[in-house]
Amino acid sequence: MAKFVISYIGGNQPQTPEEGKQHFVKYKEWLASLGDSAISPANPFKNTHTVYPSGKVTAGGNTTMSGFTIIEVESMELALVAAKACPFLDIGGSLEVSELMQMPV
Repeated sequence: MAKFVISYIGGNQPQTPEEGKQHFVKYKEWLASLGDSAISPANPFKNTHTVYPSGKVTAGGNTTMSGFTIIEVESMELALVAAKACPFLDIGGSLEVSELMQMPV
């Protein structure tokens, strides 16, 4: 089986704490629906810093990627089916699905 990264891009923040709770319930249900295929389910980013070639470091990021989930399924088609069911799409976000390559060490 192959491993796929589902990257969370953009998305709108909840307007109220209640809206946030409701969305999180949907998100947990989606993760549960993935079952054992979700090998690294919820990986949000926090406290991002950017390191430049000059060595300069700044607080914040240059991307709208806010986290990722790693799943293990038979094909890109199945990974896309899983991504299309993700409630992150309900809050105006988009998802990038990439197959992870195994690099020799």
